[in-house]
Amino acid sequence: MVSAAEQMAANTSWAALGKATDLRNRILFTLGLLIVYRLGTYIPVPGIDAGALREFMESAGQGIGGMVSMFTGGALGRMGIFALGIMPYISASIIVQLMGSMVPALEQLKKEGEQGRKKMNQYTRYGTVVLAVAQAYGLAVSLESGDMVTDPGLYFRMACVITLVGGTMFLMWLGEQITARGVGNGISLIIFVGIIAEIPAALAQFLASGRSGAISPAVIVGAILMVVVTIMLVVFLERALRKIHIQYPRRQVGMKVYDGGSSHLPIKVNPAGVIPAIFASSLLLLPVTISTFSQGAAQGTVMSWLLANFGPGRPLYLLFFTVMIVFFAYFYTFNVSFKTDDVADNLKNQNGFVPGIRPGKKTEEYLDYVVSRILVLGSAYLAGICLLPEILRGQFAIPFYFGGTSVLIVVTVTMDTIQQVQSHLLAHQYEGLIEKSQLRGKSKKRGKRSPARK
Repeated sequence: MVSAAEQMAANTSWAALGKATDLRNRILFTLGLLIVYRLGTYIPVPGIDAGALREFMESAGQGIGGMVSMFTGGALGRMGIFALGIMPYISASIIVQLMGSMVPALEQLKKEGEQGRKKMNQYTRYGTVVLAVAQAYGLAVSLESGDMVTDPGLYFRMACVITLVGGTMFLMWLGEQITARGVGNGISLIIFVGIIAEIPAALAQFLASGRSGAISPAVIVGAILMVVVTIMLVVFLERALRKIHIQYPRRQVGMKVYDGGSSHLPIKVNPAGVIPAIFASSLLLLPVTISTFSQGAAQGTVMSWLLANFGPGRPLYLLFFTVMIVFFAYFYTFNVSFKTDDVADNLKNQNGFVPGIRPGKKTEEYLDYVVSRILVLGSAYLAGICLLPEILRGQFAIPFYFGGTSVLIVVTVTMDTIQQVQSHLLAHQYEGLIEKSQLRGKSKKRGKRSPARK
């Protein structure tokens, strides 16, 4: 059965979108900031040898170089001011959330409501600066060791660090502005736009390889079918729910007794969304990126070992990726997206209960049990979606980076953004209905005339 809200959202048209002035302004604001982000990817860091960098990225396009370039919207391949992308912010968020579950002082901050959330965000920003400085300096040293700098030295390193850190902080600010004043989650949309921007060039390269005979037509058709099936599976499982029946007891108001109602508590098969895949990818990107750029001068070192064992398609890469996805799926669900203790307390405060389960601690244990079992399927689905294209790409030697994480991010961010747009349209329609009813009520009152006195 389709709900009334979903049916109303399905009936929305371009005319309704044109009348929703606030939504239109939000969409234009979001598009404007995303255009600013895309323009920034073409502004180069000073001191880079563009020819040497281009040759290197062409040779590394099938491996981790293509993966990193895909997540940064091509900024790394051009060594733009946004070459670090938003990944330092994501890594800092991971660290702060992990510490929030282990450090008592931070755990107490999470319970202080809006003030605590602001303090945690402040710590995340500080962590972003620290990680961005470390990554930018490592990238500058790696570029020097790879002979991709026109004038190596201290001045280049300082200029590179300042430029890249400033670009990352500006991206973080853009994401926060989009979330607050635009449509959708700003950080996810920045990653989404970076991936979308690289798809046409990758697709053209893929088809060109087919025309030249480097790839058989069967592989091309199979890759297209795999993408279609993956998108269908993501849409189906992201909308899949496990509904828990909630019963409310009878209540007495004065002399009247009202029957108890019932509802359902929806639990998504994948409550964490695309966050585990993004977190796991960000952890994999940092060490391998540094080892990739320094491979010319680091043979036989730890960096070369990382490059040999943690490149896309390698066994250790796949194993670490799987473990991180499963870990973050459970961690993010139980600590952020679906905190069973808070849900149990809210049900108890509302006098709701699961039939056959006592309110309070027993309800929390029951929800833990249900969510843990659901996440077995959810984490397996996430790992399969992210790893299967990696394995197939390595088997069939597709000449560009293609990963399930990219498909997952594109589909889920699209679905979330569409849902937010529909929510704004529904709110606008309801406001219009309320205004019309108020106007009708005023017109009826004006139409009534008082009887003339004789």
